[in-house]
Parts: sequence; C-alpha cells; structure tokens
Amino acid sequence: MDWIGQWITTENFADVLPIDVFHKEAEEREIVPSVYENYHVHFVKEFAIRKSGVYQIRISADDYYKLYINGTFVCQGPAPAYVSAYHYNQIDISSYLNMGRNKIAVHVYYQGVINRVWNSGDNRMGLAAEILCDGRFLFGTDESWRCARAEEYSGDTTSYRTQFREDIDFRKKQADWTTLGADETGYQNACLVTAPDWQFADQPSPVVDVYETKPAKITNPSPNVWLFDFGQEITGQIYFTAKGTAGQEVCVKYGEELEADGSVRFETRCCCDYYDRCTLSGGEDTFDFFDYKAFRYVQIACDTQVFDPQEVRAIVRHHRFLERCRLETDIPYLKEIWDLCRNTLRYGVQEGFLDCPSREKGQYLGDFTVSGLAYLYLTGDAEIYRKTLFDFAQSARVCKGLMAVAPGSFMQEIADFSLQYPLQVLHYYRLTGDLETVRKLYPIIEGVMEHFKQFEREDGLLQNVTDKWNLVDWPKNLRDGYCVNTEQGQKEIPVHCVLNAFYAGAAACIEEIRDLLGLERIGRAQVLKKAFCDVFYSKKTKLFYDDAAHTHSSLHANALPLYFSLAPQEAHDSMKKLIMEKGLCCGVQFAYFVLKGLGRIGAQEEEFDLLMNQSEHSWVNMLREGATTCFEVWGKEQKWNTSLCHPWACAPVIILVEDILELTGEHFQSPNGKKVEKKLKNGRISLTVWPEEKNAGNAEGQGCRMTPYEERK
Repeated sequence: MDWIGQWITTENFADVLPIDVFHKEAEEREIVPSVYENYHVHFVKEFAIRKSGVYQIRISADDYYKLYINGTFVCQGPAPAYVSAYHYNQIDISSYLNMGRNKIAVHVYYQGVINRVWNSGDNRMGLAAEILCDGRFLFGTDESWRCARAEEYSGDTTSYRTQFREDIDFRKKQADWTTLGADETGYQNACLVTAPDWQFADQPSPVVDVYETKPAKITNPSPNVWLFDFGQEITGQIYFTAKGTAGQEVCVKYGEELEADGSVRFETRCCCDYYDRCTLSGGEDTFDFFDYKAFRYVQIACDTQVFDPQEVRAIVRHHRFLERCRLETDIPYLKEIWDLCRNTLRYGVQEGFLDCPSREKGQYLGDFTVSGLAYLYLTGDAEIYRKTLFDFAQSARVCKGLMAVAPGSFMQEIADFSLQYPLQVLHYYRLTGDLETVRKLYPIIEGVMEHFKQFEREDGLLQNVTDKWNLVDWPKNLRDGYCVNTEQGQKEIPVHCVLNAFYAGAAACIEEIRDLLGLERIGRAQVLKKAFCDVFYSKKTKLFYDDAAHTHSSLHANALPLYFSLAPQEAHDSMKKLIMEKGLCCGVQFAYFVLKGLGRIGAQEEEFDLLMNQSEHSWVNMLREGATTCFEVWGKEQKWNTSLCHPWACAPVIILVEDILELTGEHFQSPNGKKVEKKLKNGRISLTVWPEEKNAGNAEGQGCRMTPYEERK
C-alpha cells in the first residue's frame, strides 16, 4: 500500500547501506557485521488537534517499536517480516488523545544481530507512521520528528544470540521522555532513510495482547531477596518501581525452574542467561524492560529494601487468544494434557508461531504443521495461520524450496519441513474454505516441488538432497535407531524412507489442491507411491524400512506411510503392531504423524492408548516432571538444551478433535457452535465449540492497552 509518512532514522543510520543477509544455508558467504547492535532510540512528536472524529495510527518499525501517547503505553510491533512484504499495525488511538496538545513517543529497537527473531543485522533501522482522522491523512513521520538514542541499555546476548540482557543504568535514562512537555535536550531532528526499500503488506497485522498479572506466591527466602512465583510458565517481562541511592545495584533473575536451594535457575535449561543487573538513579526508577522472556519464577535482590514486593507484576504478552473450544472429561490426565497444550499455544504464539519463546524465538516451518493446526482448532484464528503461510512463501526469495525459519536473518533449511508446506495449505483450506488464498499460494507450492525435482532418481525418488538438512526427527536420540546417516555436510545421502515419504505425501497433497483449483491432475502421486513401496516395503515382513537394503525398520519408516496412505492394506496390522510395541520413541512433533497414522487406518482405540501412555515418552511424563506448558521433548533430561515451552508438542489437541471426537471443519465453521460427547472405555469426553466472536480484550483495530490485573480478574 502507499504511505505518505516517510521512513525516518537517526543520523547514525541515515546513509548506511543495507546488508543482504540472505543466502542458501550451505553457501559459504561472509556477512559484514552491522554498524550497530542493541540500538535503542526514542522518536517523539508533539502536535495539536481539535479533537473530533476517529483517530488512527498506521505504524511500523525495523526491528521493533513500542508506542506511547501522552505517556500511556498503546501497543507494540510489528510482526517480523521480509522487506518485500513488511508488516505494519493500524490502531484506533482516539481514546489516548487530548483536545489540544498531544505527544507521540516511540521506542524503536534495532537488535543488529543474525538470529531467528527478526530480519536484523541488515543495517535497516527506522520508523514509519502516519496519523489519520476519519480515514484522512493528518501527518506522518518526517524530519520534524525528534530523536535521541536511549543510552541506558547494555548487556551481553543470551545463548543463540536471541536477545540482549537489559542491564539498565537508570542514571542515564530520561524517565519522563514519553510525556508532553518533557525536556528534549540532547534530541535532534530525525533523518530520512536515504534509500528506503520496505514494501508494506496489503493489510495490517494484529498487535499482540499485553496485560498485567500478579504473582501467585511471594516469598522472602533471605534478607533483601524476594522470590515471585507466577504459578506457571508465562511470556513477558517484570514491572516494578524502586527507589534507592544513586549507583545502587538491583539484580533481576528469571527462570523456568528453581535450583535445589530454592533460588531461581536463571541459567536456564535451554541455555538462556536470564539476569539483568540494573543501576538505580537515586530517584524513583520504573523497571519496564523492553524485550520478553519465558519464565515462571523471578528473583529480585538488592542490598537494601528499595521496592514494594506487593507491587511487582509481570507484563504478559502473546498473540490474542480467544478460546473457542473447551474440553471436559473424567479420564485421568486427559484434561491436564489438554491444558498443557492450551497454555503452550497461548504463550508460545507471539507475532508468529514460535518454536519456543526463549532459546530461539523463531518461526519454524515444521513446528507449524502441529502448532498452527492445533491453534486453529483452539481459537478459530485463521488470520495468523494465513499470515504464517505467506511468511514462508516470502522465503522463496532465498530458495524456491523454502527456508526452515521465516522470517529471520538466520539461514536454516530442512528438507522434511519444506515438504510439509502443501499439507499446511490443505489444513488451512479444510478449516476455512478460503480457496482464494490457496490459489495465491499454489505457485509457491509448485516451486517447492520443482526445487526437489532436481534430486530425483530415475524412478522419481529423492537422493543426495544435500542442500537442506534431512532431519528425520529431532533430537537424534529420538530417531528410533534410523539407520541412514543424514547428517549435514555430506556430499551424498542415499535414498531413504522418511524424506521420500514426505515427498510422496506432498505430491498427493498437490493433486488434491489441483482438484480444488480445477486444474488437471499431474499423476505424480501414484508414480511416487509405487516407487516408494517398491523400494522401502517388504512383502515378507509387511513393514517399511529406513533404507533400500531393508537394514532396519524404524517407527518413523512405518508411521509416515500410514499417515500419507502409502501403505498397502495388507500391511496395516503388522505396522500397527510395530508402532504399539515401540511406542512414542520419537520426537514430540513427529508424534503427530505416528498418532494420526493410526487414525488413518481406523485404529482410534490404539491411537488414544498411545496418546495417554505413561512411559518416559509421553505427555503424562511431562506432567510428572511438573510441566505447565509442553516440553520440547518428553522429559527435561532427554535433550541437552530442552525448552520447557514448545508448541510443536501440541498434537493432542488435533488428535482429540479430529480422530477421537471426529469433528470436521464444518463443526468449526458453524455459526451455532457444537457440543460433542463420547464414551470411551476408560471414561467420558466432551468438547464444546462456541460460535466465533470478537476478542473483547483485543478486537481488531483496538490496540493492546495494558489491562490492570484488577480489571481482568
């Protein structure tokens, strides 16, 4: 869309040329470091209005902004994006404005490092905004806006360079910078970006919901050390005020767990160093951190009492979450598993479907197969699902076969994940009926298959796919002894079962999509299915094998042929037997394919039994280990850097909805809602689906005003 407001920046960035950070993962390429890292800047603009009508702001920033009007927080954003389809927000700001003088203040952050969070490290730093009244342009960002760097922030990065610690020196902070009439000594006029190349998306993206919550428990384990337990894993940052002597240090530590001595484990299991050492100014200092963390516990320490523990809050943030279906059951552990998934999706979905809100904060294509569909069932929110499909479509600018992480300046490619994209588009259509979006994305789907076609053998199967990681499953210890070496960096990777099952499955999805679009079938699906069975299926054992030599028959080699309906019917019983004997000796994301594979052949009873199993490879095991959100793996010690909030583990929502209760997209599209009940051998289960309605806490265009705890109770 066309904007009148211009991209503005600071003098430091005005004439800096952008860095192209995009490349194939395997391509050896040196990326020049960005001119700045961890760069915080304040942009301000005072203006006068005769208040009348509806006022809106269109706003975007690179990398990220927080917007204040007349000293009050309004919203934050935008969602990470490629410059070719950059996201912006459009917010009704009428309630924040006064008759007469007003002030807009925007805290813009440029992180400047290569990671999975933003497309940063590219020297693009700036702000674009325009204010509208009843749809008419009033004014926008230009050189009359004032700016100053926020010098109070310092700190090292956490593991994976995902975020910087915020060691705030309040002696350097201008506390009232967001308020009307604040001293602007040290500010200068903004500069126009010399060669802006951002192209905005066709429509605004929603802002995240932001609100306060109180600790569930407060303790004082030792003098001047306070411990706050928020009752479960959440995403956000801590908020409180303190007053002490100038130069006095306050240490804030966050963690998902406690140490044996009861202190916060701030060096988290997933390798994040969650502590901020802040220095007081001598006046009243507000601890309002910029970036967010994933945590349950917070520990605040100082050598004297400088704050009121009862006033400490967490500022929680996540994508709007309007729960549209609720489970009730008397089956042991089932409701707790459902709640694990619900909480994980609530806090794990931010501006995108994150792999985790801690270690990487990246949107992974394969994770989205599970987290996206589960979220769609729980909330009915097709908007963010659709946005994610287009996010990954934009990554085709780097490789037609798509990137594994998008957006993001960290280049990673996973073949298994790319081949799940056609399936994700089909999932979207089945629940929304939005054929126009499918039509727009079809060229991207074709591009994926064209990319992999270069690796086909004579029979159509893939081998030597070395430009992308052949993942199989993750972590490696949950591959059930898969016998093919698929490690990255090899010149040759032999034909193997998992990758070709995904390839044949993608071909079948494309045939279905072509039917929807009224296009003639290609016929590739049947060719690949026959070749797949000829190579990997044993008529003697009636099982599928990892490799062409039939060396080993893994859980993975048998789950995917069931899921994609590649297995002959004569093999169903033997494959089911193998799966039930092995159990979920796979990663939690891959468990979706295992369970759904059983459902495909009508083995819902076995599917439910496996879902509810109580071995070390189960959701029950997560509960035993104290989970309040789903783990990255089945148990904390099953991976060296386990994330304790990982949305790729939310398959139970899908299994219960689709296979156990046998609901379809029609039930979720119904304007009247639906309640379904079922009696199983070990108890009853019911699911209520409510009609879609607006999210009162964050309706479209209403921003994300920070709601006080008392109002939300």
